[in-house]
Amino acid sequence: MPHSQTSAPRGPVRLARGASPWLLPTVATAAVSLARARRSRRAAALAVPATALAAGMLWFFRDPEREIAQGRVISPADGVVQSIMPWKDGRTRVAIFMSPLNVHVNRAPLAGTVTSVEHVPGGFVPAFNKESENNERVVWHFDTELGDIEMVQIAGAVARRIVPYLPQGTKVEQGERIGLIRFGSRVDLYLPEGVEVDVEVGQTTTAGVTRIDRD
Repeated sequence: MPHSQTSAPRGPVRLARGASPWLLPTVATAAVSLARARRSRRAAALAVPATALAAGMLWFFRDPEREIAQGRVISPADGVVQSIMPWKDGRTRVAIFMSPLNVHVNRAPLAGTVTSVEHVPGGFVPAFNKESENNERVVWHFDTELGDIEMVQIAGAVARRIVPYLPQGTKVEQGERIGLIRFGSRVDLYLPEGVEVDVEVGQTTTAGVTRIDRD
């Protein structure tokens, strides 16, 4: 059975970069409707759903601090391991499904240098669907101690925007924040040939905390 750590220590929580276009209008609407609720029935009727939506947005765009775990390869995403597949070139793909309840800030699985960040247009079918491999996505490549590591952020039916935080050429530390996917989505990590997987399908992962590989 895998022995990877899957729970994150509690720590300060901030809001994710890239949240403003969604968060600010929602919070502003809630604030205005609450302020006018005593004088307007229409505002009062709007206040409850607007406040609930604003609270949901604040929860979705949370970005907790993490104590980064030790290990060669750590999870880039919070979620559940959806599949583990051998690839034609000898690599192994670990797909992590992220529900709308997960933290959606992704982290670098290893320390290294970002060698490329490529946006690939595509569809928006649910991220748990096999056809999601043709969805809108951002493909990352990192030059690391294990060689080239590929990571793919995939947008889902609701997540229609991926926000990379880092440009090509950036040096990153393991567990450093690298980007945000808005709402439900998926992250695929390709492990080089010879690297054994230490997670299993159905296992919960925590970005920056759960170890993906085995010694």
